Amino acid sequence: MDPIHIEGLTFAYGEGELRRPVLRDVSLTVHAGEVVLLTGPSGSGKTTLLTLIGALRGMQDGSCRVLGRELLGASERDRVVLRRSIGFIFQNHNLLGFLTARQNVAMSLEMDLATTESERLDRAGAMLASVGLAGHEDKPPSKLSGGQRQRVAIARALVGGPGLVLADEPTAALDKVSGGEVAHLLRDIAKSRGTPILMVTHDPRILDIADRVITMEDGRIVAGEMAHAGVGGVSPLQATPPKA
Repeated sequence: MDPIHIEGLTFAYGEGELRRPVLRDVSLTVHAGEVVLLTGPSGSGKTTLLTLIGALRGMQDGSCRVLGRELLGASERDRVVLRRSIGFIFQNHNLLGFLTARQNVAMSLEMDLATTESERLDRAGAMLASVGLAGHEDKPPSKLSGGQRQRVAIARALVGGPGLVLADEPTAALDKVSGGEVAHLLRDIAKSRGTPILMVTHDPRILDIADRVITMEDGRIVAGEMAHAGVGGVSPLQATPPKA
C-alpha cells in the first residue's frame, strides 16, 4: 500500500461567481521511503495540495488515500486522527520561544498518554541528537542558528514516528549551507527509516535530494521526472498528468 495515492483530485476556493479552481484533476502516487519534491510557480496549487494530503482541510472531489485512509468524505475527527500520523515541517519553524529545544520537540508527544513527561523529554533529547543537535537540547530557539532551529522542527516532526512527512519550503529561509544540510538530513531520514517525504520547494539548490521532481502549473501536474533520469524521464506510475 502506497502512503499517498491520489486520483482525480479537484479543489476550489469560494462559491458561485467567486469560485476559483486551485487544483484540477490531480493524480499522484508517493511510495514508501521516497523523497518527492513539488515545484512550480507561486499560485500553482502546491501548498493547497499539501494541506489536503495532510488532512488540514476537507476534500471536495476525487480520491485521496493517505496512509490507508480515504480523505474524501472523512469527518473532522478522522482527519485529526490521521494528522497524528503525519509529521509537518514548515518554512517558519514555529518553535515556542519560551521553551527549550527539548521541550519544543517533546510537545509533539503530549497526546501520547502512555508516556510520562520524563519519557517524552528523553525521547526528544534522543531525537535532537539524531539530527545533530546533541549538546543543544536545553537552549531556547533564540540561542540557535536558523539551520539549528529548522533541525529542531525536523526533530519535532519525527519524534512521534510518523508514517509520512510533509514539508512546505523548509529551506527557503536558510542560507545555502544550512539549506543544503537540512535537505540532505531529510533525505537521509527518508532512506534510513523508510519514511516518505513530500516537499514543496522553490529552492533549486536541493533538487539533488529527490527521487522525483513533480512540477505543477495552474493547478495541474504538468511533469514528473526521476531526479536523475534527465529529459523525458516521465512515468505514468510516478505522476499522472491530467486527462486532456
